[in-house]
Amino acid sequence: MMFSQEIINKIHALAARYPEGRQKSALIPVLHLIQENGNMSLTVEQMDEVARILEILPIEVYEVATFYTMFNLKPVRKSILEVCPTGPCMLRGSDQIIEYIKNKLGIQNGETTPDGLFTLKTAECLGACGYAPMMQLGKHYQEFLTPEKVDKILEDCRQAASQ
Repeated sequence: MMFSQEIINKIHALAARYPEGRQKSALIPVLHLIQENGNMSLTVEQMDEVARILEILPIEVYEVATFYTMFNLKPVRKSILEVCPTGPCMLRGSDQIIEYIKNKLGIQNGETTPDGLFTLKTAECLGACGYAPMMQLGKHYQEFLTPEKVDKILEDCRQAASQ
């Protein structure tokens, strides 16, 4: 058994929120549950087990896990810098912010810093176009980004990690 009985019970409770035969509707909250109770990523084995428990095809789980940027298919760190590169953010300088972060941290999109503190990801449209350029850090939006604001965000994350 890959998951603890507690996690399996939570999966069944999530699936029970939906009508009989519609347990696939629980997939997003179930994947969040698995990711948050692991190393903040999903493995193929975990996704296969979710498919088995929800009685759906593994490909149905893979489709959701690979479509949404909130799911990570390789280990990441707590400080995930998800920068929006789409039209409105790009017009307001997101490309320059992404390049600044890459140069500042010495990583590429999808990579984690050698100290394990930061992961950089681009995330298609975070729905805050009026605050561009912006990124999501955890559950919080960081808006109207400038190199100086990025420096402050990175420093705040470093300080929080050292406490």
